[in-house]
Amino acid sequence: MIELNAVSKWYGHTQVLDSCSTSVTNGEVVVICGPSGSGKSTLIKVINGLEPFQKGEVLVETISVNAPKTDMVKLRARIGMVFQSFELFPHLTVLHNLMLAQVKVLKRSESEAACRAEKLLDRVGLLNHRNKYPGQLSGGQQQRVAIARALAMDPVAMLFDEPTSALDPEMVNEVLDVMIDLAKEGMTMMVVTHEMGFAKKVADRVIFMDAGKIVEDCSKTEFFDNLPARTERTQLFLSKILPH
Repeated sequence: MIELNAVSKWYGHTQVLDSCSTSVTNGEVVVICGPSGSGKSTLIKVINGLEPFQKGEVLVETISVNAPKTDMVKLRARIGMVFQSFELFPHLTVLHNLMLAQVKVLKRSESEAACRAEKLLDRVGLLNHRNKYPGQLSGGQQQRVAIARALAMDPVAMLFDEPTSALDPEMVNEVLDVMIDLAKEGMTMMVVTHEMGFAKKVADRVIFMDAGKIVEDCSKTEFFDNLPARTERTQLFLSKILPH
């Protein structure tokens, strides 16, 4: 489904990704964790072309992301992206936030787009809020709208960039519950998060990054239950982030 081969990226003289290689198979859930500035968000943003990179190759369903002839609009419609800051259009209702890209990119009719939008809003428990504006919703509700909007494009995979980090603690679970349901339904997912409870519950694999490198790439069982086999850097990270 997704393949990264020796991907490297620089901001000027600063290297933010250092020969990163991994692959994600259909239906797999991969959690990416690590300290701030380790390259986690950049790693998933290169997958749908939101961040250019200088070396290596990224393939999505065998399509090369960095090939000059690749239709990036079409590719991004296939890979859903959910950001930590929601990125909803404040001047559009919840319903129209979900309809816009369906009509503009997928060329669905207004009625088709509205039908699909309402089904997804019902799925995330927000159908009764369809005529409200984002500013009238809580952070957790806005993030669930953002997830529904990404799903409205019928993606083959979903990328999540710290989707709960901007939320009040009380709202985190309502977003994680939607993501857990997606994982159970077989959605291919890459999730940048510090929510280790989520990782333990639904991840197939865990990637740990530090200083732009993939330090660990293993099953969640290996990652959490076989600490002696992990690097010293990974053990230090887990000692600080896991509850005592």
